[in-house]
Amino acid sequence: MFSKEIVKNLNNSSWIRLMFEEGTRLAAIYGAENVYDYSIGNPYAEPPAEVIESLKKHVLSEEKGTHRYMNNAGYPDVRAKIAKSLERDSKVTLSADNIVMTVGAAGAINVVLKSLLNPLEEVIVFAPYFVEYNAYVENNGGRTVVVNPDPSTFEPNLVDFEKSITTMTKAVIINNPNNPTGVVYSEATLKSIDEIITRKQKELATTIFILSDQPYAKIVYDNIKVPNMLSMFKNAIVVDSFSKSLGLAGERIGYIAASSQIDDIDTLMKAFAFCNRTLGFVNAPGLFQKVVGDAFDAKVDTTGYEKRRNFLYENLTRMGFECVKPQGAFYLFPKALIDDDVEFVKRAMKYNLLLVPGRGFGYPGYFRMSYCVKFDMIERSMAAFEKLVAEFK
Repeated sequence: MFSKEIVKNLNNSSWIRLMFEEGTRLAAIYGAENVYDYSIGNPYAEPPAEVIESLKKHVLSEEKGTHRYMNNAGYPDVRAKIAKSLERDSKVTLSADNIVMTVGAAGAINVVLKSLLNPLEEVIVFAPYFVEYNAYVENNGGRTVVVNPDPSTFEPNLVDFEKSITTMTKAVIINNPNNPTGVVYSEATLKSIDEIITRKQKELATTIFILSDQPYAKIVYDNIKVPNMLSMFKNAIVVDSFSKSLGLAGERIGYIAASSQIDDIDTLMKAFAFCNRTLGFVNAPGLFQKVVGDAFDAKVDTTGYEKRRNFLYENLTRMGFECVKPQGAFYLFPKALIDDDVEFVKRAMKYNLLLVPGRGFGYPGYFRMSYCVKFDMIERSMAAFEKLVAEFK
C-alpha cells in the first residue's frame, strides 16, 4: 500500500533518532537527571547576542515585505553579505549570484545533488560519515560509494579513494570537521585529494565536484584551522548551515556557495534556484535569512565545548577506551569494548547511557557520543561508564 522502498528503509532508520527517542522514554521512567543522553547533536548553547538583537530588529521593524516570497535563491542583500565574507576568506571572486539560501544544510545537499546527478551516477563519501548522505544521494537517483579511513587517524585512505573513482563519479562529499569523529582533515590530505581528482578527471575525461558539507567549520579547538575548500578546489561547492555554529538547528537555515571557477557556473546557479523551488522548499525562511545575514561573522564561543571534550576524552581513555581526540565539532567516536557495537550500545542502556553505534555512520565497531549536553550530566554519567567498563574486564 505504501512505498516499498520507504518501508524497507524504516528498518534502517537513523540510529541517532532512535536513541534520542529512547532517551525520552527512559527519562519518563527514571527521571531526566538519571538518563545520560549522548545521542543527538542538538546544541545546548543559546544563539549569540548578534542573533537575538537581529531577530528583535526584524520582528519589530516596520519594513514591509519580510514575510513574503522572494527570489528562489533568497534575498540578494543577504547573499551579497555572505559572498563578501567568503570571498575575503577564500580569495576566490564571489558575488550574490554565487549564493543560494536554503532550508538548512540538508536541504542544500539535496538541491546540489538534484542539480548535479544523472541516474546512477556516483557520489563518494568518506567513512565514518553522516548516514543520511545515503538517502540524499538515493533521493536524487545516484549511488553512494564508501571509502574507508585509516582508523589510526580517521583521515581518508587515499589509495582506496583513487581506486573508487570511475567514469560515473560525479561528486565527493567532504564533511570537515567530521561528524562523527570530530577529525579535521589536514591541508596535506585535501591537497592529495585535489591532485587525485585532477589526475582522474584528465584520465577519464570527466568533471568531479567537491561538495563540502561544513556546518562545524567554526567549532574547532587547539588553534586548528579548517582548510578553505573554495581556495583548494576548482569545482568546490560549499554547503553550510547555522544550526550548530549559531545554535539555530530548529530554524532550518543554511546556504550553498559555488566557486566562480566552475565551468558554466551561471547554469549551475540557475539549476540550484530551480531545484530549491521544485523540491518544494521554494525559498529559505525569510525572517532568518535576514537574521543570519546580520550575524554571519558572529564569533562562535567554543570554550564550553572544549571543556566537555577534554573532560570526556581524559576520563574515557583513562577507563580504557581507544579514541582519536577530536579537533572540531562536538562528538567523540571511541572504539567499542567489543566488536559488536550494537550489542555494546544495548548493554550501555542498562546504565541509562544513550550512545549511537558506529554502524549508524557506516563504520561498525565504534560508537558516537555527542557532547553538546549539560556539563553536570557528563559528570554524573562517569559512574555509569565505570559500571559499563567493569562488565568487560
